[in-house]
Amino acid sequence: MPVLISAFVLGFVCGLRALLGLAAVSWAASCQRLQLQGSWLSFLGFRFTPYITSLLSLGEIINDKLPKTPSRLVPPQFIARVVMGGLTGAAIGFSGGQLILGVIVGIIGSVVGTFAGAKGRALAAKLFGRDLPAALLEDAIGIVLAFVALH
Repeated sequence: MPVLISAFVLGFVCGLRALLGLAAVSWAASCQRLQLQGSWLSFLGFRFTPYITSLLSLGEIINDKLPKTPSRLVPPQFIARVVMGGLTGAAIGFSGGQLILGVIVGIIGSVVGTFAGAKGRALAAKLFGRDLPAALLEDAIGIVLAFVALH
């Protein structure tokens, strides 16, 4: 059950920031917290993968604050979040011997995270009177959730 909870939470994180969950899983794999050796997911634990995924995630976090960034609910953004949720769920599930369930739960988490993140950020932006504090709060929540899900 803890494996499925972690897969859901990391999927949820992917709903907030598509690449944040992938970066977290990559760090966990490279530090041997997730056993992915010998699988098609082993690339997540390669020496440079955590740095690459972290750089991409940081770029996404910065890009999210730009005024022309499209909504996470448009099809390309939504699909990217679902795919990343499935991939992170696969990594967590494989590590815990529940690959298929991990994928499914990661996808469900990413869908929930995408819609909850959109609604939550809109509400927080309204409360703050502008979007930037709400976006930064969403970033912090995603980072904390990713850390908690892997520890």
